Amino acid sequence: MTEAQISTPRIDLTGKVAIVTGASRGIGGSISQCFAKHGAKVVLAARKREALDEAVKTIESEGGDALAVTCHTGQEEQVINLVQTAISHYGKVDVLVNNAATNPYFGPLLDVESRAWDKTFDVNAKGYFMMTREVARHLIKRGAPGSIINIASIAGLHPAVAQGVYGMTKAAVISMTLTLAVELGGTGIRINSIAPGLVETKFSGALVSMKEVVNKIAARSPLRRIGQPDDVAGLALFLASDASNFITGQTIVVDGGQTIGV
Repeated sequence: MTEAQISTPRIDLTGKVAIVTGASRGIGGSISQCFAKHGAKVVLAARKREALDEAVKTIESEGGDALAVTCHTGQEEQVINLVQTAISHYGKVDVLVNNAATNPYFGPLLDVESRAWDKTFDVNAKGYFMMTREVARHLIKRGAPGSIINIASIAGLHPAVAQGVYGMTKAAVISMTLTLAVELGGTGIRINSIAPGLVETKFSGALVSMKEVVNKIAARSPLRRIGQPDDVAGLALFLASDASNFITGQTIVVDGGQTIGV
C-alpha cells in the first residue's frame, strides 16, 4: 500500500495557521516550536515583546514561519487586535491554543484579595473565552473547520491546595470547553482541553523550587518525574492536526500518571 492510499490523516500542520498565547516560553513556547516544525505558520502572542522576538528568531532559525504580536489576553481590544493581525498577515487562522495564564496568589482561598481574584479570572477564564470567540467567529465566517485547544490543569479537576483561585479558573476552562464543543460542533470547530500536572517552567517556579514538593509529586507518579514543556506539546500537535478530527469536548490529562493516586 502506498502512502497515497493510506486514509488515516497524518500528524502534520502544513498549510495551517495557528495562534498560541503565552508563547514566549514554557509550554506555549514549546508548542509554538513544535507546530512550526510540523509545517504551521505560527502567531506567537505574549505581553513582553523582547521575549516574543527571541522565540520567533528561534523558530525562524530552524526554517519556520512565525509572527510576534504583543497581547494582554485579559484586554478585549488587544485580543481583537491579535486575531485581526494574524488574519491580515497570514490570511486566516485554523488553530488556537489558549495558554496564557496568571497565578498571582498562593495561599488559603479565604485570604485571597479581590484584585488577585479579578486578575486571575480576567486572564485565565475571560481571556480564554474572548480568544475563542474571536477565532470561532472567523472560522464560522469562512465556513472552515478548526481546532481550539485550551491549556487547563489538573488543578481544575482536583482540589488545588494554596492555588484555589487558579484551580477555579481552570475548572471554568474545562466547563467552557464542554459547552462550546456542543455549541460549535455543527460548524466543524473542535475544542478540547489539556490538563497538565506539574510542569517545570518559569510559571511554576515557585512550586518547582520546593524540592520536597517536587520529590513527593515525582514519587507519586508512575513515571517518577514531573513534566517538561515538550510533554504537553506533543498532545497539542495531535489535537491541532487532522489526525484528531473526531475528538472534541475532551479534557486529556498529561501528568505522568500523578492523578492515578498510586
